Amino acid sequence: METIDLIIEKAEKKLWGRVEYRDNLITEVAESVNELEEKIKALLWDFENLDPASVQFNHLYDMYSLFQQFDYLNISKVAIQAGMNPSLLRQYSSGVKSPSAEQAKKIEDTLHRLAKELKGVSVFVGE
Repeated sequence: METIDLIIEKAEKKLWGRVEYRDNLITEVAESVNELEEKIKALLWDFENLDPASVQFNHLYDMYSLFQQFDYLNISKVAIQAGMNPSLLRQYSSGVKSPSAEQAKKIEDTLHRLAKELKGVSVFVGE
């Protein structure tokens, strides 16, 4: 199985994706991440003869597409957990502003920490 970075960004009301494979830039737009993956896999097959079943993607999101894909995340609460101003994170998630590399890393680290916390959660089912 080959893992390829798929960069996912805002494209008006759609998602724009791109991969670099063997010095070729392959791009596509779609309504969802799943549709984007399928389209990119088809292009990899067409241009590189790369079997779609042998490809998996490592998703790299811009702030807009991150909060679109994971729309159940409360932007204000994530911002507070990251020690940021909630209105600033809302601006990042709407595409009005772009975060610096340092701010993006802070948000990513916060999401990873929250995921670790959730991974340790158990649900009790009463009798």
